[in-house]
Amino acid sequence: MKKIFNLLLCFFPFITLHAQINEIGVFLGGSNFVGDVGKTTYIAPEKLAFGVLYKWNRSPRHSWRFSYTQSEVTGNDFKSDETGRNQRGYRFDNTVKELSAGLEFNFFDFNLHDYHQKITPYVYSGLSFFIYDNLYRYTTSPNVIYSQNSSSLAIPIILGIKSNITPRLVLGLEAGVRYSFTDNIDGSNPDTSSTNILKFGNLNNNDWYVFSGATLTYTFGKKPCYCAE
Repeated sequence: MKKIFNLLLCFFPFITLHAQINEIGVFLGGSNFVGDVGKTTYIAPEKLAFGVLYKWNRSPRHSWRFSYTQSEVTGNDFKSDETGRNQRGYRFDNTVKELSAGLEFNFFDFNLHDYHQKITPYVYSGLSFFIYDNLYRYTTSPNVIYSQNSSSLAIPIILGIKSNITPRLVLGLEAGVRYSFTDNIDGSNPDTSSTNILKFGNLNNNDWYVFSGATLTYTFGKKPCYCAE
């Protein structure tokens, strides 16, 4: 029992100091929307997206990730390949401001204390809270859009690849879809029972929005202390 206790004490400083490895940086890329208005291509950046992010690396394989990302999202039926949407001719503009928290998993070891160059694919998921405009149209004037502030949740699914380009800088390329808990980013399904408010499209599918681009983070923190043999 004493040997086990001493072994746990030996590893405790390593775990604690390992948790002090931090990354802070920026995201820059583009956004696009997939819903009931506009194109249906999942990765087709149209508007500038930018944000900041922080990672708390708990091991070479996983880290807790927190981020804020903002972008305008837009849709235009005339850009769609679907004939029905072309004939309808609706469009919209909205702004998404997202706060996200979750777990990032590295497929290969990504030890930031080893200054040799490394590269790994990674996946991220968690939960996002975002603010947007709740859009709606009256049946008598479907081309005029009204709005009011609203918020919702989304599930992000991000795939990327990253490498430490210097001992302190990590560059990543990623694409991430967000499955939202609303079907009204584009104004197609307002939450109302009024017959004067227009509803259209597939009312059983929620909206998606996508951020894709590059991240650049700066790493800092103490080097772990290994127990002497």
